[in-house]
Amino acid sequence: MATLTAVNVGMPKDVPWHGRTVHTGVYKQTVTGPRMVRRLNIDGDGQGDLGGHGGEQRAVLVYQLDSYRFWAKELGRDDLAPGGFGENFTVEGLPDDEVCIGDRYRVGGALFEVTQPRVTCYRVGLRMDEPRMAALLVAHHRPGFYLRVVEEGEVEAGQEIVKVSTGPEAMTVEEIDRVLYLPGHTREQVERALRIPALSPGWRSSMTALLDQSDGGGGGGGGSAGLNAAATAPPPAWPGFRPLTVTRVQPESRHVFSLYLAAADGSALPAAAPGQFLTVKVRPDSGGPPLIRSYSLSGEPGTGTYRISVKVEPHGAAGNALRAHVRVGDHVEAAAPRGTFCLADGDNPVVLLSAGVGATPLLAMLHALARERSTRRVWWLHGARDGAEHAFARESRELVAALPNARSAVYYSRPTSADRPGVDYARASRLSAETVGGLDLPADADAYLCGPAGFMRGLGAALVEGGLDESRVHTELFGADPSVTPGIKAADAVAPHQPPGPAGTGPEVTFARSGLAVPWSDARDSLLELAEACDVPVKWSCRTGVCHTCELALMAGAVDYSPDPVEPPAEGDVLICCSRPTEGIVLDL
Repeated sequence: MATLTAVNVGMPKDVPWHGRTVHTGVYKQTVTGPRMVRRLNIDGDGQGDLGGHGGEQRAVLVYQLDSYRFWAKELGRDDLAPGGFGENFTVEGLPDDEVCIGDRYRVGGALFEVTQPRVTCYRVGLRMDEPRMAALLVAHHRPGFYLRVVEEGEVEAGQEIVKVSTGPEAMTVEEIDRVLYLPGHTREQVERALRIPALSPGWRSSMTALLDQSDGGGGGGGGSAGLNAAATAPPPAWPGFRPLTVTRVQPESRHVFSLYLAAADGSALPAAAPGQFLTVKVRPDSGGPPLIRSYSLSGEPGTGTYRISVKVEPHGAAGNALRAHVRVGDHVEAAAPRGTFCLADGDNPVVLLSAGVGATPLLAMLHALARERSTRRVWWLHGARDGAEHAFARESRELVAALPNARSAVYYSRPTSADRPGVDYARASRLSAETVGGLDLPADADAYLCGPAGFMRGLGAALVEGGLDESRVHTELFGADPSVTPGIKAADAVAPHQPPGPAGTGPEVTFARSGLAVPWSDARDSLLELAEACDVPVKWSCRTGVCHTCELALMAGAVDYSPDPVEPPAEGDVLICCSRPTEGIVLDL
């Protein structure tokens, strides 16, 4: 017989951690007497980060006394008490290898349904004063699980937990946790998981990604698409950097020019997916170490050559150096094409929205559609200042004209007298959310956006409001991605910089998107810690090599892991939360 042995609640609070402040609800206290359980919470309980915890699908967290006994022995601890793992219900019985997703249980006056295992999060390690805890929960198959409240009611410690029904497919919490986080799952397991109606939307999305990967939607480079989209991209075509020969330099607009690149030995370059980018080394005018910059591939995919297009900013060191010094016949050091912002296969409509030089990856997609003589409905929507700033105007018009079901609308925010309304542009205005909202775009379209961050936020929101599912709105941001640091209280943004303290003496670590190169110091435990010390925007959650939130492209060099990740990243990628460089490296960060 399973029993509810303790009810634990706690409201979020601020906790100091590594010089920062974490807002978290992981600290729970055991309460006595009856306690009302409602749809989103137990009375007196709360979560600090609703993106990862809480909500209807994760209203109540359950952990077992048997696991407490296991960890007391495994960790040599005698201080573990109910609520110590952040759970709401401490229970006798209900082991993870017997409880199934979709099982329903009655406790007191409330009815519950099992929706998913516990998510891997560093905060359980914070609570336990054991940084490895998130990884240990997965590795030892003891995650615990979340409940949805089907019927609200009062519960109290000491009550019996009565099983009402078994979830379809009889997939245990331990099994589905292994499917997502550990290598070796089968397609049949993923299909079973997707047949369970009670499975939470987040885990359903991960299972769908795993199924797509097994159907050939993955790039063949290993890794788990359920944990990171990088696993859906093809593995890099070559390691590190190689010389490519400049065969042509072509002005595209007042501030944009293109470099046509070919293999130095005359062989065909590996095909890139439409939407990917190329990372190159640029010798700055001031001398010194090379700058590393990434530029979208804008030409027709699959021709055996590449074209990258560069916008020259007034104070842009790399763009100005390339325009001033690179000539036909020169060599440019380049890493293999990378990126997951790629045109998806299918026959549904495609909407390509860009502003300024953001047209570059979308132009490659338009080339791919034209080359295939696609019959898909295509919208090409572009915004520029005026005709002199409108890169690829003629090229894009010709590509749209070659597609039987394509239409184009170009918007100039400040057209000049030389610009022809109805020919060069459709309307004298910005390509805005209001404009997109009035286009009546089909709800089953895949939309691809590239341009300034504000442009993509506004238009992305307008597309979703207009009926597109959020999963069909894809964006590509030039420069550093925004940070994902769950629970960390926001602070003023600081530009990336050299870390404080004495300079390191180890291999050079280059943060490509941030334009920063830093010597490694063994005073740091991981590349993630170094990036944080430099205020380089980072993404992470578990910090122990489980969740793959920190996974990114390792463009050059090699690393060692400590601890080893639970599942290795995709080929050519790195988990920065648990790795250190063994030689000079370049990170897509």
